[in-house]
Amino acid sequence: MLKEFREFAMRGNVVDMAVGIILGGAFGTIVKSLVDDVIMPPIGLVLGGVDFSQLYLTLKDGATPAPYASLAKAQAAGAVTVNVGLFLNAVVGFLIVAFAVFLLIKSLNRLRREEDHVPEAPQSRSCPHCCSPVALAATRCPFCTSTL
Repeated sequence: MLKEFREFAMRGNVVDMAVGIILGGAFGTIVKSLVDDVIMPPIGLVLGGVDFSQLYLTLKDGATPAPYASLAKAQAAGAVTVNVGLFLNAVVGFLIVAFAVFLLIKSLNRLRREEDHVPEAPQSRSCPHCCSPVALAATRCPFCTSTL
């Protein structure tokens, strides 16, 4: 049983999948940083200095009444919040990852199409006497019986 598991685990597809998951996790952290640190601050600046990570709605006050200076202070007070800004950051991150995966799949499909369009070697030739298709290995035409 251990031998079968080792064969399964060392199969190419499983190893490729593990590498993909590890790289996907690393790519996810890069995209999160891109969204949080590069994309959203200029958008917030254009929209009047809004920090998207601090956009939230208070549904119920916590131990101390609203308003709260930040999302962290609202959560520390025990307030029930809807974190709209964090959700927007997650949506932008998802769109970036989805677009990157789309580009990857698109390039893989293009490579597969190029492999599929490799011309095959001809399987037959024309008889010089009757112009009928004849197998390449044939020595006589099956239609006119001419020697090829």
